[in-house]
Amino acid sequence: MGKPTGFMEYPRQDRTYAPVADRLTGYAEFVIPLNKEALTQQGARCMDCGIPFCHDSCPVNNVIPDWNDLVYRDDWQAAIKKLHATNNFPEFTGRVCPAPCEAACTLNIDDSSVTIRTIEYSVIERAWAEGWIKPEIAKHKSGKRVAVIGSGPAGMACAQQLARVGHNVVLFEKQNRIGGLLRYGIPDFKLEKSVIDRRMAQMHTEGVEFRTNSHIGVDIPVDQLLNDFDAVVLAGGSEQPRDLPIPGRELNGVHYAMDFLRGNSHRVQGDDGSEVLFINAEGKNVVVIGGGDTGSDCIGTSVRHGAASVIQLEILPKPPEKEDKALTWPNWPNKLRTSSSQEEGCERMWSVATKSFVSDGQGNLKAVCCVKVNWQQDEAGQWQMSEVEGSEFELKADLITLAMGFLHPVHQGMLEQLGVELDAGGNVKGSTEGNEAYKTNIDKLFVAGDMRRGQSLIVWAIREGRQAARAVDQFLMGESSLPG
Repeated sequence: MGKPTGFMEYPRQDRTYAPVADRLTGYAEFVIPLNKEALTQQGARCMDCGIPFCHDSCPVNNVIPDWNDLVYRDDWQAAIKKLHATNNFPEFTGRVCPAPCEAACTLNIDDSSVTIRTIEYSVIERAWAEGWIKPEIAKHKSGKRVAVIGSGPAGMACAQQLARVGHNVVLFEKQNRIGGLLRYGIPDFKLEKSVIDRRMAQMHTEGVEFRTNSHIGVDIPVDQLLNDFDAVVLAGGSEQPRDLPIPGRELNGVHYAMDFLRGNSHRVQGDDGSEVLFINAEGKNVVVIGGGDTGSDCIGTSVRHGAASVIQLEILPKPPEKEDKALTWPNWPNKLRTSSSQEEGCERMWSVATKSFVSDGQGNLKAVCCVKVNWQQDEAGQWQMSEVEGSEFELKADLITLAMGFLHPVHQGMLEQLGVELDAGGNVKGSTEGNEAYKTNIDKLFVAGDMRRGQSLIVWAIREGRQAARAVDQFLMGESSLPG
């Protein structure tokens, strides 16, 4: 694939970012794309490695070597067809997927992997610019009605696939706009919402009906959907955040990260009159608890608000600067990564546990008490945490965001009313294999995405949405032409 000697002739080159001072003035995306010549060279670097580990490591099984080769050969229209064959929304993954494909690239053995995500991003953006992306309208209607609950990437992918084979699809969303966490959980500086809107326009033309402000189990009884539709798909995500029940949790100034991000996204998107609370970090000492992507998004948002300081706490040890490729490749390695938001202004602290939140005497947060921790393996090989004696310290804090991940889908309301069976982790139980794929314990009720598998990546949500659509189509029609 590509040019047989390309990886020896051309060095790895990736997209760059606008200067920090420029990008902090607003919420626009700040990635600087590669030009066409550079992209041709990067596509040429995809070597004939025999076994494409990149393909296997990608949850949607993108046929990566093929579209790298097509970009190298300047056949971009064929490249977008190949890309869309496995991924409904490469514009989402090309922006916010962590790219496990690049970690698995054979060239990553010496830290020079093909810039797969950049090529993916460039192919889809050129396709939109050139007008190559057209609605794929079904030639025949099945007469079957399907309700998809939740308009994140799993719900959107499922709805689009089902509409393309002729089913009448209604996509329900409890928020005022379509997109789920793509819309309100990921800041605009990482994913501008016009990217969602243009895909929605395509889906609308293909026959998907969007119903916002429709909270199933609250505004609309779940029984109504089961009665009115031939199949129902649960794609509501994993929204129950992990809490930190320590002294002072009730203080003003301690918030879940998603509440902080959601309020800001409503403001950025023009919903100033929204009932969603806007939490302002301007002039405040912000402490972000949690070291993942959500925590990073809180950092970038706080810096744009004009926070006085931002500190990120991680309970786990600091990862190594460089992984041991002999032990990790082609799997996703544990190593130190620095996000664009962390580069914008943030102090990071590892092996720190939070003990309590400190009040100013009037119910407001003024500080957080912490302690250093050690991690050691016990005789069974399990990692155990212990506090370092005498290492307690205090950080000034006016605003805390709890960004420690999500436990499982929200049970109260829709899931309790449905009576669906849950797995040991509190997710809606559903297999991915055989005739029972994506089915719940309730007739004609299916489940996909984070609501089934737990908190995961956007690319996994797209995969499950596509596969659930095939399962629904087979259930309704006895067979399916949709990809598995």
